[in-house]
Amino acid sequence: MNRINRIIILIVIAVAASILMPYQPPAPENPQTQTSDQRLLQAFKDLESDLQIEGSAVVKKILSDDLKGSRHQRFLIRLSHDQTILVAHNIDLAPRINSLREGDSIRFYGEYEWNNQGGVIHWTHRDPQGKHPHGWIEHDGIRYE
Repeated sequence: MNRINRIIILIVIAVAASILMPYQPPAPENPQTQTSDQRLLQAFKDLESDLQIEGSAVVKKILSDDLKGSRHQRFLIRLSHDQTILVAHNIDLAPRINSLREGDSIRFYGEYEWNNQGGVIHWTHRDPQGKHPHGWIEHDGIRYE
């Protein structure tokens, strides 16, 4: 049997196998995978801190800036299960989100710290010393970091 015939036979076998064996999407790597909302709720229940997390939420309330020490833009976000978390976005190290309004959707990557009011997310900026993971907030297609 010459080389061309072998290639044709291999192609026919591959086509037949793809027809007879329908595509099965891969199983999730970890069936226990949680959404960021579920993970944040668990962190609150467990009094957990130092949790690096990415997620999305709706802005519940805009608060006044914290101007003591490093300046922070502050606002509350509401997760899908109604947990409220404070976001403290360092505006000495990252741009202020001037267009942010109550009801807006955001995405974030930062560090969760537990407190008895739901927790706080901070480190939503680049670390100028490079010792901490860089964080960010996305709003209206713009990433603030």
